Parts: sequence; C-alpha cells; structure tokens
Amino acid sequence: MNKLHIDVLQENIIILNSSIDWVKRSYEQTKDIGQKDSYSAEEFDKLEVLTSRYARTTDMLVNKVLRSIDTVESEDIGTIIDIMNRAEKRGIVQSADLLHTIKDLRNDIVHEYKIKEIPKFFAKVLQYTPILIEIADNVNKYCSKYFKCLSIHNDSNLPQS
Repeated sequence: MNKLHIDVLQENIIILNSSIDWVKRSYEQTKDIGQKDSYSAEEFDKLEVLTSRYARTTDMLVNKVLRSIDTVESEDIGTIIDIMNRAEKRGIVQSADLLHTIKDLRNDIVHEYKIKEIPKFFAKVLQYTPILIEIADNVNKYCSKYFKCLSIHNDSNLPQS
C-alpha cells in the first residue's frame, strides 16, 4: 500500500465527514417540512441549503472518496459504474443501483438552473439524505482499517449553539 494514497484517502474522508456534518445539520432543520405545493421563504431557504449540501456531499463521496479507496486498493478506476459496483462489493452501499440513484439526483440538482424548479427535488433529497449519511458512516467503518486511532468524524466544524 502506498502511504501517499492512504494520506489522500484520509484527507478526502475528513472533507466528506465535514460535509456530512453540515448535511446532518440541514436535514435536522428540514426533515419535518416534507413535500408541499408551496413553501415559506424560510422553508425554501432551508431546503435549498440541504439540496446544495446533498449534491456537494454526493459528489465528494463518489468522485473523491470511492475513487481514493480504489486507488489505495490498487483497483483499475474504470467508470463510475465500476466504482459503484465495487462500493457494493465492499459493503459500503446496499446496492450499486441505490448509489446510482443518489448520484443521478445529484446530477439533476446541479444541472437545474431555474430556481422555481428546485422544489421538485426537495422530497427526494429528504428521502435519500439519511441513506447518504449511512453510506458515509459505512465508508468510515470500511476505511478504519487504514487509519490508526484516527477520529475523523465529528461536528467540530459546526458553529456552537
């Protein structure tokens, strides 16, 4: 195993965990809003922040962390589908199809340029956010074999209440 690759993986996981902490914060603020025909300005703002954080975190998970795991384990990176299939084989995700759904939602979000169309994603983001959080936890468990006594998941970057 290449120490440089492990260091990159560690750095990517630290960034993922920080991002997940912010996703959790937004999810806690929005989970009871649910899907509606219209949202108050405050509800819209909170859900839009969650949606943005969901997309950014999904991107970090798939494009940085899962690729880093493949690099550490000397896998031929291949396609995104290959990366997702290996995540399933490692037990990081229940199924590659589920990860594909999460990634497709991310793609839809980041390619929507009309603000008035963003609410169509809110219900799905609320549905898949707990799964994204679970996958990040699974990544931490899976990668713990590469890090000694490393506490890389905490809420220390969040503002104190």
